[in-house]
Amino acid sequence: MQLAHTAALVTGGASGLGAATAKALAERGAQVFALDLKDGVDRAPEVDGVTYVPTDVTDPEQVRAAVAAAADAGVPLRTVVNCAGIGPSARILGRKGVHDLALYAKVIQVNLIGTFNVLALASEAIAATEADEHGQRGVIVNTASIAAYDGQIGQAAYSSSKGGVVGLTLPAARDLAQYGIRVCTIAPGIVETPMLATVSEEFRAGLAAGVPFPQRLARPEEYAQLALSIIDHDYLNGETIRMDGALRMAPR
Repeated sequence: MQLAHTAALVTGGASGLGAATAKALAERGAQVFALDLKDGVDRAPEVDGVTYVPTDVTDPEQVRAAVAAAADAGVPLRTVVNCAGIGPSARILGRKGVHDLALYAKVIQVNLIGTFNVLALASEAIAATEADEHGQRGVIVNTASIAAYDGQIGQAAYSSSKGGVVGLTLPAARDLAQYGIRVCTIAPGIVETPMLATVSEEFRAGLAAGVPFPQRLARPEEYAQLALSIIDHDYLNGETIRMDGALRMAPR
C-alpha cells in the first residue's frame, strides 16, 4: 500500500515506539497525526509532517475527534498504528495483599480497550474512503508484546491486556476484510524505550544478555521498520509477528 499523499494515525505517538513510527511514516510522505496524552504531547519534539493531537485513547469522544482530524486532512486516511500502552507490575497475591482490581482494570482499559476503541473508530473512517485499484482502503497495526505468550511474575494485568490484543487480531482482520482493511499485530520483546531510561546500564546489559541474537535490546526504529513492512506487504493480514531476537521470557 502506498503511503505518499495519505493520512496516518499513530497512538502513543509522542515517545518510544509511537514516535519512531510517526517519524518513519512522515518520511515516507504520509500526513501523520500522533495521538498521546497532553503531557506527552507537550514534551514531544517537532517533527516535519507530524501533527500532535492530545488524546486519551480510552475516551471515545476524544478518539472520534482525533480520527475526524486525520480523515479531514484532504488525503485519505489509510494507516493506523496503535502504540499507546502502560505496563505497571503487581503480583496477584503479594506482600501488600491481593492485586488491586482498579489497577488491573486500568491496564486492560488502556492497552486492550484503548486499542479496540481506536481500531473501531478509525476503521469506520477508513471504510468511507475510495479503495485503490486493488480494492485496498487501509491497514491497522496493533502492538501486543511477547508478554502475551511469556508473561512473567507480576505481569498478570499486562499479559492479559496484550493477550487480548493478540486475540483481537484475526477476528478484526476478518470483520474488516469486506472493507479492504488489513489488521496485523507486532509483539515486541524488550525495546529501548523511555520506560527503560530510568534503570541502570548494568540492568539493561542484563536484559540484553538474555536475548539469543542479536544480543541487545531492540530499537524503536526497528519496530517502525517492521510496521512499514507490514503496511507495504499487501498479503500480510490477521497475523501477529514477534520482534524479539528469539527471546522467550523466564518466569522472572
